[in-house]
Amino acid sequence: MSEVTIKDKTFKTFIPEADLLCRVKEVANQISRDFEGKNPLLLAVLNGSFIFAADLMRYITIPCEISFVKLASYQGIASTGEIKEVIGLNEDITNRAVIIVEDIVDTGATMKRMIEKLGTRSPASLDICTLLLKPGKLKAPLNIKYVAMEIPNDFIVGYGLDYDQLGRNLRDIYTIVEE
Repeated sequence: MSEVTIKDKTFKTFIPEADLLCRVKEVANQISRDFEGKNPLLLAVLNGSFIFAADLMRYITIPCEISFVKLASYQGIASTGEIKEVIGLNEDITNRAVIIVEDIVDTGATMKRMIEKLGTRSPASLDICTLLLKPGKLKAPLNIKYVAMEIPNDFIVGYGLDYDQLGRNLRDIYTIVEE
């Protein structure tokens, strides 16, 4: 396994890019089947989901649109517990099929807030699609319809996920090496 060092932390390969892309394609196929005849709006949560959202959209075989919202709840390697909206949604989602695209769901606090906020805008449907789910950390009751992979509670970087804004460009996903 290869290792990378980012700032003061060492990480080792956890999920190779080929495995990620295989799972992303499977999720895209499921979305394409479920939303056949519709034009869903993918609502990607920045910054972490941008690579996943791009790959997902390229694999979806039905017409779809994409927009972005930015929420922040992480600082360093731990959640701050505070969620601050930085960039809001400008599209009208009334009677639209909306799929929130997230890089990782751990406690579920971000998704819970997103669902509550978007629900007031009268979408036809509102689904969650996440690249990674940490079921061991999930605290909020969420119906996550599309999950590419479940992972343990380790801190990870790569494929859009970061450690203090670094490591997003890594093609594989890496897990932290405990010292």
